[in-house]
Amino acid sequence: MKREILDRLLAARSAKQPVALATELATGAQALVSPKEMVGALSLPDAARAAVLKALQADRSGTIEAVGRGIFVQSFNPPPRLIVVGAVHIAQPLAPMASLAGYGVTVVDPRRAFASDQRFPDVELSAEWPDEALARLKPDARTAVVTLTHDPKLDDPALAAALRSAAFYIGALGSKKTHAARLARLSAEGFGDNELARIHGPVGLAIGAVSPAEIAVSIMAEVTEARHREAAS
Repeated sequence: MKREILDRLLAARSAKQPVALATELATGAQALVSPKEMVGALSLPDAARAAVLKALQADRSGTIEAVGRGIFVQSFNPPPRLIVVGAVHIAQPLAPMASLAGYGVTVVDPRRAFASDQRFPDVELSAEWPDEALARLKPDARTAVVTLTHDPKLDDPALAAALRSAAFYIGALGSKKTHAARLARLSAEGFGDNELARIHGPVGLAIGAVSPAEIAVSIMAEVTEARHREAAS
């Protein structure tokens, strides 16, 4: 591996940026490929670069055939993230479930009586207001955002920030009636139908969940489905 490639790979991993190392099997030439740039001695036409990026998005490493060339792709992705707004009882089982599934979890709630270390051991907590927290956390294409508070003062600013981001999943807890009212408020803020359609509400797959743990299962199932559907598209 050339020093330039190694330095850029280490820098990308330190900055938690997704990159793929592409190595042409016939020649050993390499390129570091990201959604923003491609550097290195290996020149890839658009179709081959798209195939490498698709493998990166799907978290896959292995050999691909692109425009008649065998290319070994090593994907280096930061862990996916889950931002939970509302340190409520459903968030307590949801946070460890998401951690076990490989997500970096942040629970946001300015109400410190809810967002306590005792209720959320080993979970990153933020006491910021949701819009401030999301501005700092910068949801990207590997981030899911779930709001659980039922309180428009907390949920609506978080949803508005999530809709302005590239988050691959946005979900909000609440009945169909609550969700309809939520959409009406966000529509009044200027969000269009296509943007509002990104919100999964009521959040979670319809599996008849009742208890907080069961609802957390339904949420993680829907987040998982959305993540892999996005990667496969």
